[in-house]
Amino acid sequence: MEPTQYITTADGLEHLCRHIAHTPRLAIDTEFVGEESFIPRLELIQIATERQSAVIDFPAVCAAGPLTQFWEIVCNPAIEKVVHAGRQDLDLFATHAGQFPKPFFDTQIAAAMVGYGPQVAYAHLVQRVHGTRLDKAHTFTNWSARPLSQAQLAYALEDVHYLLSIHDHLQHRLANLGRSAWVQEEFARLEGAVSDNRREPQERYQRIRGWDSLKPKSAAVLRALAAWRETEAKRRNVPRGRVMRDEVLLQLARHPTRRTDELRSVRGLHGSEIDRNGDAITAAIQTALALPPSAWPEVPKERKVEPESTGLVELLQAVLKARAAEEAIAPTLLATTGDLQTFVESKATGAMPDLPFLRGWRKELVGDLFVQVLNGTVSVRIHPQSGKLTYT
Repeated sequence: MEPTQYITTADGLEHLCRHIAHTPRLAIDTEFVGEESFIPRLELIQIATERQSAVIDFPAVCAAGPLTQFWEIVCNPAIEKVVHAGRQDLDLFATHAGQFPKPFFDTQIAAAMVGYGPQVAYAHLVQRVHGTRLDKAHTFTNWSARPLSQAQLAYALEDVHYLLSIHDHLQHRLANLGRSAWVQEEFARLEGAVSDNRREPQERYQRIRGWDSLKPKSAAVLRALAAWRETEAKRRNVPRGRVMRDEVLLQLARHPTRRTDELRSVRGLHGSEIDRNGDAITAAIQTALALPPSAWPEVPKERKVEPESTGLVELLQAVLKARAAEEAIAPTLLATTGDLQTFVESKATGAMPDLPFLRGWRKELVGDLFVQVLNGTVSVRIHPQSGKLTYT
């Protein structure tokens, strides 16, 4: 591999792009600061090919103009982008490039499918695959501070240094297990999740913890306030909580205020925000309150868990863990406790829910078995010698 480059100029980036434009795959990672802005602020982009590695100083290069040529490479469908736990990285790339960077391969997702456990850390995966222990000395580095030391740059580059060899290793294991198509299905789900994160402001209210405990009319107020906050935070490029915290949104949804001067009695709502946007906040509330019931959000009904339901969920959890162990795959990748609870409760209504384990490769691995267990067409027993679950 050629010596590592530290790219701080437009000319340096152009030279790098010429060398990586036709690579079949690109290991890529980022360092960013997300505490002070709506869109996390990119600081470094680390890349590696079979022959080249580089650290791109994003603010320095950006000062000379847009990274158009580089983003074209990142979004080139002929180049596979290899990331680890890449949801935030992919979201940032989509924001800056204007399109989602496909195709990609996420080594954390793939590792969970071949027995390395759920959400395995990159350093742990490197140690398991290569036997190399990574230095964690710069875990809490402030990547916005300049100049960066050689030690900091070397630390940042480690995040891509082993990615391509790990990619080879995981592809080989996936192929041997017949799971290459499975992992592509998971990558499509991740792409959908990133797209959902970029969805319209009107849908953001469902990401606020506690929204589903509201009455429908109050949920309509929360929806309007969350949409206003999303637009305002994006306009000012500040974190959502800097405009208004989730707890304040919920408080206003439960006890809507119709007049701007009444906002000053709302705990947690800063006076400066009221001075700046008080009229807009009350306007959003009043608009929501004026909606007819047919336009209110549908709020999930509170579920009463029956003792019989709890027992069935626990039985399915035992089946889940047994099947996951048999297939050397993380059980949380197959189903969650919430999924199993919803599935068991659907027996009373007769309506089959749309759950991940009832589609695709999960259905093949556990979904069909769950259906048979719930319907009583398969019995679950403990083998007297091995102590393992058996299904007959």
